[in-house]
Amino acid sequence: MRKADTLLLALGCGFAALAATFIDARLQAGDASARIEDNRRLVRELQLTDLCLFTEARYTRHPSQADLHSPFQDHPMALEHFPSGSLIPPPRTLTHGLVR
Repeated sequence: MRKADTLLLALGCGFAALAATFIDARLQAGDASARIEDNRRLVRELQLTDLCLFTEARYTRHPSQADLHSPFQDHPMALEHFPSGSLIPPPRTLTHGLVR
């Protein structure tokens, strides 16, 4: 078996696995909609607030409750030491003034 044949076989298996994930997601879509509705009802009953996006720092857990200086709480010139801080910007109300 040539190296090119091995590569094509590996690529074919990879594409088949990728297609299988999409097929599986499509088959389970009906179950997910019922689960999502149950989660919505639970959020309403428990009166939950914001979604927790990251677990690292308080200013990335709830971006709506962040302030401009929380990433630099250790020192004004400190570098960002949590990776998620570079993925999510501060809320628009903090960078562009209050929303009216």
